Amino acid sequence: MMKKNVLLFGLLVLLLACSEKKNSEKHAKTAERTLPQIQPNRYNTAFLIMDGVYNTEFTAPFDIFQHTQYRKGIKAMNTFTVANTLEPITSFEGIRILPDFDYTQDSIPKIDILVVPSAEHHLDSDLKDTVMLNFVEKVAKDALFVTSHCDGAFVLAKAGLLNEVASTTFPSDIVTYKEMFPHLNVKDSVLFVHDGKFITSAGGAKSFEAALYLCEYLYGKEIAQSIAGGLVIDWNLDEVPKFIAQ
Repeated sequence: MMKKNVLLFGLLVLLLACSEKKNSEKHAKTAERTLPQIQPNRYNTAFLIMDGVYNTEFTAPFDIFQHTQYRKGIKAMNTFTVANTLEPITSFEGIRILPDFDYTQDSIPKIDILVVPSAEHHLDSDLKDTVMLNFVEKVAKDALFVTSHCDGAFVLAKAGLLNEVASTTFPSDIVTYKEMFPHLNVKDSVLFVHDGKFITSAGGAKSFEAALYLCEYLYGKEIAQSIAGGLVIDWNLDEVPKFIAQ
């Protein structure tokens, strides 16, 4: 019996040692992660992602903004993701995404453009995440632009950023948006709203339009059409339903 107990104890020690080794390797791998290259003289464009983020609202503006790097003669964009973890997050559709920066731990580059894609719980539990909301509010103070897609507008509204501007959100959530934030100036029947530094979008595939608009605003029509053409998108700002504050 004693010999059996000794063997069991030895096995337990071995299992604990293996587990500790795996954890050490995991932490070392995280510490040695490859960070995105932040080139000077570019706009730092951060995408706020979390579990349940919707693919399109994240990838559509990311595609548009990342492609500015291939256009000459402009101040292009550095694109990177921020989350409340460095562990992989899982989109609503099931894609696993490895964040570039943990906004609760890392020293993050100064953010010029913050993009808030929609996520599964932007109408409920995410609006109780004070750490995330405080991060968004802090970044917005110095950012040149803050953009949201679909229900990302709920996050901006909850952070108190849209009180003085017009905004919009996902079409079928307009009623809920108005009920939750009755003091806001809400626009419907538009694909995006630009008021001050804030651009809010209806989301979905139309997230491309809001991102292309910001490119046209920053770089001009020719660059925006070039980026759109590279993604096989017909782009004509005059034909897009929108509200742009004067």
